[in-house]
Amino acid sequence: MAERDVHRQQQFSGVISSVRATVVDIHCPGSLPPLYSILKTEGIHATVIEIIDHLDEHLARGIALTTTAGLAKGDRVQGYGRPIEVPIGNQLLGRMFNVFGDVIDNGEQPDFKEFKSIHQHPLSLSERVVSEEIFLTGIKGIDLLVPIEKGGKTGLFGGAGVGKTVVITELIHNMVASHKGVSIFCGIGERCREGEELYREMGEADVLKNTVMVFGQMNESPGSRFRVGNTALTMAEFFRDVQGQDVLLLIDNIFRFIQAGMELSGLMGRLPSRLGYQPTMGTELAGLQERIASSRKAAITSIQAVYVPADDLTDPAAVHTFSHLSASIVLSRQMASQGFYPAIDPLQSRSMMLNPRIVGEKHYQVARQVRRTLSDYEDLKDIIAMLGLEELSQNDRRIVNRARRLERFLTQPFFTTEHFTGLDGRFVQLEDTINGCDKILNDAFYQIPESGLYMIGSIDEVKIDNNVT
Repeated sequence: MAERDVHRQQQFSGVISSVRATVVDIHCPGSLPPLYSILKTEGIHATVIEIIDHLDEHLARGIALTTTAGLAKGDRVQGYGRPIEVPIGNQLLGRMFNVFGDVIDNGEQPDFKEFKSIHQHPLSLSERVVSEEIFLTGIKGIDLLVPIEKGGKTGLFGGAGVGKTVVITELIHNMVASHKGVSIFCGIGERCREGEELYREMGEADVLKNTVMVFGQMNESPGSRFRVGNTALTMAEFFRDVQGQDVLLLIDNIFRFIQAGMELSGLMGRLPSRLGYQPTMGTELAGLQERIASSRKAAITSIQAVYVPADDLTDPAAVHTFSHLSASIVLSRQMASQGFYPAIDPLQSRSMMLNPRIVGEKHYQVARQVRRTLSDYEDLKDIIAMLGLEELSQNDRRIVNRARRLERFLTQPFFTTEHFTGLDGRFVQLEDTINGCDKILNDAFYQIPESGLYMIGSIDEVKIDNNVT
């Protein structure tokens, strides 16, 4: 953690009385340091401790944001009553930072002039504005069925291995290049491999110059993973409030923020609530989410990946996250197992923006018909499995025909997976998506093999010569 040239009013010091993993109790003979302030041990590899509780008039409890290896009872700590303060300014662009605002991309540390506490209050209700503008992604299933609100919060839900990170990286590819504001990527509990690949790919795509990357890696302490989201939000708020620039905030993964809080809660001896989660989960998540808002100056649009334990959407982590979002994109393991990528579940995904007043009557009606057709097909699957397709009525057969073609048309080759699939990526305009689905619903491709609509862009690319069904 780099030293900050700050105004130092009062020095706080103490002695470590106990260490339990990353939870540290500190005896302070004088006055207690303020909550959220930082104390540090002496030496080159100092341990940074954030005060989170006052146990009595001389005992404070903190969480270590760096390793506690070598920390011992009796070690002295000191600080100046200041919270974590991260740099702000245009020099952030194109760089990668940790929770303390230190550069971690092997480049030179910029000479920042301004620093700001990572603990900020959310905008008041009177300062917030609500947008009715759609953020187009170029991904058919999202733009048609789950349109993203500019200035809103969108969640990308799914279990392990269904493609959350792949969809996030595709959204970065499609949206960052056309986004006129600033993009901030926040990796909470990211694998170092994913962070390095993303940094390199964004550099190759020439979008890094308008992007800030903040990482609390998987091997770092739970305290660091718990606070790195606040660091990213503080930087986003600078661009929104001071520079008046729209911000695209991408977070991967919100569940690991909750998980870090759960680890800390257990170490502090708090009684767990349902399924082992911390009793303060709702408050902690709200503290992070409520800072993501749009003001009269500019908007912060957030897209967040959310791991769903055991694919259970009733898990408390998923339920608490749902309540903060304007759009929820649910990825289905069943669809992924059939090779339908992106594996967006059209029946469980939702968006508040899918309203005829916002998206237009045609878009709304086509999206409703697509959902209804896929829902009817889902109801018919049991009958087909037991009796066969031949036992269905002519009308039901047409529903099955449309639904199977819609499922395949809503797949799409991604730019970020070209080296895996060998297929060129596609950015599909919303109008092309609506027209393609409308034609399928009107049986324009009734006689065309359904595989001809698989992994294409617009409907004009239908592979009529493909004989595999």
